[in-house]
Amino acid sequence: MIQGDKLPTLTSSRLQLRWLEEHDAADLFAIFSDPQVMRYWSSTAWTEENAGIDFSESVRQSFVAGSLYQWGVARRNDDAIIGTCTLAGVDAQNRRAEIGFVLRRDHWRKGYMFEATSTLLRFAFEQLALHRVEADVDPRNEAAIRLLERLGFQREGYLRERWLVGEEINDTVFYGLLQREWQAAGSD
Repeated sequence: MIQGDKLPTLTSSRLQLRWLEEHDAADLFAIFSDPQVMRYWSSTAWTEENAGIDFSESVRQSFVAGSLYQWGVARRNDDAIIGTCTLAGVDAQNRRAEIGFVLRRDHWRKGYMFEATSTLLRFAFEQLALHRVEADVDPRNEAAIRLLERLGFQREGYLRERWLVGEEINDTVFYGLLQREWQAAGSD
């Protein structure tokens, strides 16, 4: 679906979604080691500082395999990584993928993730010609649910005890957004 050895950089007014590099490891650790940020994630908070390097390599390998496209969300004014946006489970045959996103806690409630995910969805529907984008979210994550609904996602199901994260079993709410719904909403 994407040609080349890196993801294209996507830009919005305040952000750029760009390829993650090894030098981003400290920024990634700051995000993924925060237990509050990771509270509703599908894995526990990182504890090893070198996890960011391993993560970047894993992202690169998954990109080469065509199964995951993960961008770092960077502020345009200083290029610091403040989050990530992801298209995972990319299924070219059925033109679908799953969206994922995370944002460093000191950037919550500033509109950054709406800006980043809107940019990602535009790319997914217009450039990749995806038909459907899905989201799997912990039902307790009210902020993520509000964001998805603001983006036009429709709630499609509730899956009980789907994830085992650490020692906790969690439910999930499933959301979907179709390309025609995105276009009809005149999404930015």
